[in-house]
Amino acid sequence: MIYPASLEKLINYYKKLPGIGEKNAERLALSTLNFKEEDIEGFSKSLKDVKEKIRKCSICGHLSEEEICPICADEARDHNIICVIEDYKSVFSFEKVGNFHGVYHVLNGLISPADNIGPDNINLASLVKRVEKLENPELILALKSTVEGETTTLYIKKIFENKNVMISRLSYGIPMGAEIDYLDIITLDKALEDRKKISE
Repeated sequence: MIYPASLEKLINYYKKLPGIGEKNAERLALSTLNFKEEDIEGFSKSLKDVKEKIRKCSICGHLSEEEICPICADEARDHNIICVIEDYKSVFSFEKVGNFHGVYHVLNGLISPADNIGPDNINLASLVKRVEKLENPELILALKSTVEGETTTLYIKKIFENKNVMISRLSYGIPMGAEIDYLDIITLDKALEDRKKISE
């Protein structure tokens, strides 16, 4: 053991974060030693608060501290336009763009038979219920261009066949296989603006 036990333990916790290897974990842990007492307390409380307070919105599945997230609760938004996305990270990406005034539906996964993930394993049933209550709804499918994304897209299209639901997808200006949450704001904004209706 190179570091004191308590510091070693902190390093190991930092290594649990995505993209943080040994060197970065050591750097973060050593930097933490320079925190003021109130910063340490605030940091610790923030971690605990996130774990205790964050839940999934009962309507769209996005992260929220309330039963209904601020986006779903916003009456100024167009609730007839639903952007369907894989996970909550994509919501933050679209909101940073700032030009989308509809609402979202977070699937929390994609259909992947190879991984034993079927339609019942993702947040699809609640999407169907939402759409059934709307008049002339539009679904914007903002899913990544992978086998899983295409499979999910085709499945959603089949669900809403002959149900007066317009289904569009983001422009193919998005690179194949790209993760939505890693796209720059300009690319994402253009893809949203140039969305295409999925042909019958």
